[in-house]
Amino acid sequence: MERIQIRLALDYIEEHLKDELDNKILAQISGYSEYHFIRIFRKHIHLTPADYIRKRRISEIVRRIGEKNRSISAIAFEYGFNSKENFTRAFKNEHNILPTEWKTANCSLRLFMPFSFESSNTQPTVSMQHLEGFALIAYQFNEELPPKCWNIYNVEKRSVKLSGGDVVEDFGAMIWDNEKKQLNYHIGIKADVAKGDTTNTIQLKISGGLYAVFETPTATQHDFVSTIRSTWDWIYRNWLPNSGYHKAPGFELESYIENSRKYTERIYIPIEKE
Repeated sequence: MERIQIRLALDYIEEHLKDELDNKILAQISGYSEYHFIRIFRKHIHLTPADYIRKRRISEIVRRIGEKNRSISAIAFEYGFNSKENFTRAFKNEHNILPTEWKTANCSLRLFMPFSFESSNTQPTVSMQHLEGFALIAYQFNEELPPKCWNIYNVEKRSVKLSGGDVVEDFGAMIWDNEKKQLNYHIGIKADVAKGDTTNTIQLKISGGLYAVFETPTATQHDFVSTIRSTWDWIYRNWLPNSGYHKAPGFELESYIENSRKYTERIYIPIEKE
């Protein structure tokens, strides 16, 4: 019952994304008091209504920028941002880069698609591979969310800086720090192709062994990062618990070539038999 009522609010938000929206109106549509609407919305969507609306508006502005030859500020104003500065601040908080930087780099962003209670049936392809150990020359990021790390990496063209101008495969390498209770995230390229400027990088040793390799479903520029996120969720919620394997020590990896514009990536998880 709660899902049906919240779905009414979600549908209304999508139909009126350019209009003024407040909790009182959404609560009335859902059939709840304002207090209970906010509580139930957060329970199912894991965001406040205001945060959800803000993320959806920013995402739709990004989509519109790519579709029409209009200024960023004009489209942002259409979606309720009353100044260029307000939109720029909201965009920077969401993606860790400026709108102008994104427009110049044309990199993939983690857009916030309309929430759906129905999960996608599209699944990644899965294979088992024995990898030889190798080294990465990588930047270490303090940002908690990997998509924001990739935004900085791509906007600053760090891949070609490391390679000396060549287009090469980029790797995101992550490992959980139990002492600090945080994810350590790095992005870089294989050491044997790092022929450029390696200032402020570190070398990571990636262990050889058995890996489960997942190739994400082919996406578009606008839903690429969301597809990656849903693939990670599927791996840990569905595949790994039923695979007969558990995660082995070491770095988990994700790799792709931004310039390829194929919008698919490989995820590597070190595994051991249970």
